Amino acid sequence: MDKLPAVGLLTPLDLNTVEAVPESHVWPHLDESSQKFESNKTVSIPVVDFNDDNVLELIGKACEEWGMFQLINHGIPKTLTAETEEVARCLFALPQSQKMKALNVPGTANGYCMARLTKHHDKMMWHEGFTVIGSPVDDFKKLWPSDYQPFCDKMEEYQLKMKALADKLISLIFKFLGISDEEMVKKLSYIDPATGKPHLALRLNSFPPCPEPSKVIGLAAHTDTSLFTMLHQARREGLQILNEKDGWLPLAPRSDALIINIGDFLQIISNGRFHSVPHRVMIRETEKTTMSMAYFFHPPGHLYVAPYCKPLSETLQTPIYKGVNVKEYFIIKAKASGKGIAALTI
Repeated sequence: MDKLPAVGLLTPLDLNTVEAVPESHVWPHLDESSQKFESNKTVSIPVVDFNDDNVLELIGKACEEWGMFQLINHGIPKTLTAETEEVARCLFALPQSQKMKALNVPGTANGYCMARLTKHHDKMMWHEGFTVIGSPVDDFKKLWPSDYQPFCDKMEEYQLKMKALADKLISLIFKFLGISDEEMVKKLSYIDPATGKPHLALRLNSFPPCPEPSKVIGLAAHTDTSLFTMLHQARREGLQILNEKDGWLPLAPRSDALIINIGDFLQIISNGRFHSVPHRVMIRETEKTTMSMAYFFHPPGHLYVAPYCKPLSETLQTPIYKGVNVKEYFIIKAKASGKGIAALTI
């Protein structure tokens, strides 16, 4: 079957109103065991306390062994997270006709959208999303014409806090990899000199109630096209990671933690020392909408990313990936149906 047309050409289906899963959203050959939640089979990824004196080594070890960890005492106020989550809930609870006024259009990243992974598959996902880059004022004016400002203020405050945390995390990660301050400044340039726009994005994800959750996928298997991603989960169940030995394993995240997962660009820069872990979201709830908020830390599009091969050990002396321009990598990954790293392997 042919792939679906580009995401920007598709109109999101109002999943909150369907009584049966439409054929466009039915995923054949799903592993039945993946739909069953068994607490004794969940995996708990490393927990890193940001206040720990050994935080540098703890983060580095977690990135090497798992490509993912849970961060506690991260400094993002619980009240702010809850208030931002409430903004997202209000947004997704709007009538479909209202949300469509802020629909993402081809060539842009912000606004109401379907899962961007859709372009790699011939089935759609049980998901609706909204991407915020910088101020959401233009889009929020369309959603709440008379009272958009409080929603904007909360979303911008949350992004500022997450950006500050991202700054600290990437500094520690680069330090662990032995990358110099000069190189770090280049890789921490958030603003594209050509467009003046930031390369940090907040993705709000909503997984509406599903009448037949065993037939659908919330988000299909993928790796993140970022340096790393910081994820707040409003639910405990659904997120799974791929383990080479045991297959798909459901995570058991802590309610007070942010999940930090390594993206493709850090796998390239670390020359495979860190791994961008495949993950997916399965639908389990049938009676209520569940949500997550993902903050993506991207390098600027003009940057050339290549393995950093300072000889910290013998295994790091030879690059195992080709270098690539960031903007070009997005194209390469799209053409490779989401498998960008494999396309760069030497």
